Amino acid sequence: MATTADIKNGLCIKFNDKLYQIIEFQHVKPGKGPAFVRTKMRQIETGKVLDNTFSAGHKIDPVRIENREYQYLYQEGSEYVFMNNETYEQVNIPSKMIEKPLFLEEGMICNILFHAEEETPLVVELPMYIISEVTYTEPGVKGDTATNSMKAATIATGAEVKVPLFIDNGEIIKIDTRTGVYVERVKNK
Repeated sequence: MATTADIKNGLCIKFNDKLYQIIEFQHVKPGKGPAFVRTKMRQIETGKVLDNTFSAGHKIDPVRIENREYQYLYQEGSEYVFMNNETYEQVNIPSKMIEKPLFLEEGMICNILFHAEEETPLVVELPMYIISEVTYTEPGVKGDTATNSMKAATIATGAEVKVPLFIDNGEIIKIDTRTGVYVERVKNK
């Protein structure tokens, strides 16, 4: 068991039977009364952020997690199959553990957080940006670059994103996987 003195950014703890990662913390020693630690924690399974205050010296239960790189192979029913490129071990991940599974492309390298003691996967983190081809969108109109109007477009993975009016079928675009927002057009090679 650890105490609040061991709290640091990135530490994972078990709190109310759920796993949380410390995003930020602050030790507070008021002029009157006992010291305490104010924390902001993100629940690993859902991503929800929780503000919590621990009294100084409070016992916490740290959990060891590991971040491992895996390559996405294919979808099998409602599960996604990933492979460790070093050991060639394959693991099936349910879709609920992937925040935006529609952005997965075959061969994509993803980070998977594992509970180190139990060797169970907790969550799949996609790369921050993906580059994909627009497979379908309404035709663009020349000169539509001045406004901030957006239209729907389908990319090669099957996901639908909003793109500027000047984007056409077959163009390569960069997308932020955290928000699902178009970032920029990528020049063809």
